[in-house]
Amino acid sequence: MDDEVSNNDTGEVPGEDTGGVAEALWRCEPIFHRWERGFSRAEFDRMTDVDFSEVGASGSRYDREYVWSVLARRHASSTAATDLEENWRVEDFVVRSIAPATQLVTYTLHQGERVSRRVTIWRYDGGQEIGGQEDGEHWVALYHQGTLVPDR
Repeated sequence: MDDEVSNNDTGEVPGEDTGGVAEALWRCEPIFHRWERGFSRAEFDRMTDVDFSEVGASGSRYDREYVWSVLARRHASSTAATDLEENWRVEDFVVRSIAPATQLVTYTLHQGERVSRRVTIWRYDGGQEIGGQEDGEHWVALYHQGTLVPDR
């Protein structure tokens, strides 16, 4: 993990991170924008709980099916994965254990001029079999929220 992952001067992420939890969740965020695994309905279903919901920057609440429809349109119209990620910067990435096998992830996302504070609640569901092999770790998003930071 690079220095932007840490939330303090020691480079450690608070909470129970003896098993590499912060690093695993760092690879999951920003949620719905990680292209290295590809993006499909199957991947979306794998990474979100059936009761997943999101509160957007507008303050509106969206259910899982609505989020999928927006993501499917966004990914279908994107010209290149790198276009989305080139101007991104994540800072203040913090992972906190909030219940057994459940983590709260918070961070600030800079997307060019747009800055938002993000929160995702993740539940560990163990390994899942993919293509005949277990992936070793499987995190499921229960909830996500993005709040725009007003101009400073």
